[in-house]
Amino acid sequence: MNTPTSPVMDALDQALMQISAAGLPLVSRPFAALAEQLGTDEATIIHRMQRLAEQGVLRRIAAVPNHYRLGYLFNGMTVWDIRDEALTDVAAAFCQLPFVSHCYQRPRYPDWPYNLFAMIHAKDEATAKDMEARMQQLASEHCRKHTVLYSTRILKKTGLRIPGDQTFAR
Repeated sequence: MNTPTSPVMDALDQALMQISAAGLPLVSRPFAALAEQLGTDEATIIHRMQRLAEQGVLRRIAAVPNHYRLGYLFNGMTVWDIRDEALTDVAAAFCQLPFVSHCYQRPRYPDWPYNLFAMIHAKDEATAKDMEARMQQLASEHCRKHTVLYSTRILKKTGLRIPGDQTFAR
């Protein structure tokens, strides 16, 4: 019988989590920079990050851009009420669009019928409207209704959050 086990983290893993909690160094080889700080080599850091991801300690390593600084002023979460039997197909079609940065299913609620969410980023309103129209075309008869929730401000973004340790808040 298999039982879930806690991830095994040694002192190097813990130190790696501590120094990377606020984000990776903004250099061409961030894992090499971490390795230098920890007195080891880049391959070891990469291997440990992969192992920690496989164990579920890390969910992902990703860039978190400031879309506004990059000129993308129309950032919208499109929300869709898609018939359940078509959800997988519509989501797959949305994921093929180059302007959709992420797409995922969420449960419906009595006062919130939307079950498919997809984020878009555009530099101007006309482009955003074109993106929405392309998505509407793909959803076609499977969509009961949709809307776009445009960002009005940048929310606080954080890196790794370690329970009980407040030093990593940005």
